[in-house]
Amino acid sequence: MNKFKKLFSGLQTQITAIFIVAMFIIAFISTSIIYTYTLHSSLKQLKEKLLVLTQTSALMIDGDLLRQVPLNHEGTKSAAFLQIMGQLNAIKQANPEIKYIYTMAKTSQKGTLQFVVDPDVFNPQSMEAATSYPGDRYDASRFPEMLKSFYYPTTDEALGKDEWGVFISGYAPVKDKDGRTAGIVGIDLAAEHVYNLEREIYIRGGIVLILVLIFALISGPIFSRKIIRPLHTLLEGTRKIAKGDLQYKVEVKGSAELKELADAFNSMSLSLQDSQKLMHDYFYSLMESMVRILEDRDSYTRGHSDRVALYAEKIAMEMEYSPAEVALVRKAALLHDIGKLGVDKGILDKSTPLTPEEIKIIQEHPVVGENILKPIVFDREILPIVRSHHERFDGKGYPDKLKSKDINIFAQIISVADAYDAMISPRSYRPTLTREQAILELKKGSGSQFNPWIVRNMLKILYSEQY
Repeated sequence: MNKFKKLFSGLQTQITAIFIVAMFIIAFISTSIIYTYTLHSSLKQLKEKLLVLTQTSALMIDGDLLRQVPLNHEGTKSAAFLQIMGQLNAIKQANPEIKYIYTMAKTSQKGTLQFVVDPDVFNPQSMEAATSYPGDRYDASRFPEMLKSFYYPTTDEALGKDEWGVFISGYAPVKDKDGRTAGIVGIDLAAEHVYNLEREIYIRGGIVLILVLIFALISGPIFSRKIIRPLHTLLEGTRKIAKGDLQYKVEVKGSAELKELADAFNSMSLSLQDSQKLMHDYFYSLMESMVRILEDRDSYTRGHSDRVALYAEKIAMEMEYSPAEVALVRKAALLHDIGKLGVDKGILDKSTPLTPEEIKIIQEHPVVGENILKPIVFDREILPIVRSHHERFDGKGYPDKLKSKDINIFAQIISVADAYDAMISPRSYRPTLTREQAILELKKGSGSQFNPWIVRNMLKILYSEQY
């Protein structure tokens, strides 16, 4: 503060000059910090979303089947090509923001890859763009991330732009049954919303700079001493936003010009909040799509997560949790079985008793689900719910053998909802239970498998409503 006092203690012209320069520099730094944060945050969230999408897509592709595709134009007629093409089209339909999805394999020439399955080869609307047949060569030496993806999932560092739009590409290895890389799956994701958001923030930043300059030129000679405190307020707001506190609002007392500047600053903060909410919505839509694709592979489990989410939501409301907590329970219930993406379909569909090794694999799916969500989930409260939804009230569940109050209460709610829907839904390994039989099983499990309080609330719902 003493430094500012010395700067503003000279003649009127010196005060005005210092005020104008200081205002412009601070506004420029503040705008630069916000723009850099927005660019980094938006791109990071998009890359995290793309990384999850490519990983889950790679898990759905059979590496051994990928090797069976003949690498020539006639390969498009093979059963292996058509089956993988159907899987890629299903992923694309479930995620409209995907522009292109394809698989590639290595060649004997360093830095050169070859296409295996490009579903757009049969799409008349895609003929104007580049489509490729099995065996068509592609110079990947300009794209180091694509070459790295034979070893681990990765994404491009920056957005790409061509005559067909703005996009970002991600890649992940496709494994065969022996765990060897048979090829890669590549996804070009539409990124116009991030590009447009960056442009909007850039324009808003320019407007803020112009407002600051105009304000400094007009008000500097008169109010230079009084501006120091509002400047600190604005700078503090910038630091808060740069650290991710997008709820922070700047309140400046003084002239109409200062209030207009604060309004412009808060408008920029609101725009950042909107972009973050948009990314949240994209993430949950993506995760729900992946769960639905997983359940659609098996007619017995189709719609299971949606029904569990409905039961869990009603239980949480019956237990008088807040609307935010009810929403959290619903989100977690929709994602509770995402870890089954890492479980072989043969195990999930098996109608005969599972071996001890297969049981162990099944019991790992809550941990796998937590690991899938951990790098990219926004609501961190979801992680312990997904991990613990198969724990038992008596401590005999999995994966951590937690007991009673040690188990997340929302995980216990989902456990009851999950068990009830599983009992009244058809399964390949047992007959469907009637509503009355399922209610009896809930009562039997109360106090051992389930939290008695939650069971009582579930029974209230079942007795009062028709499902």
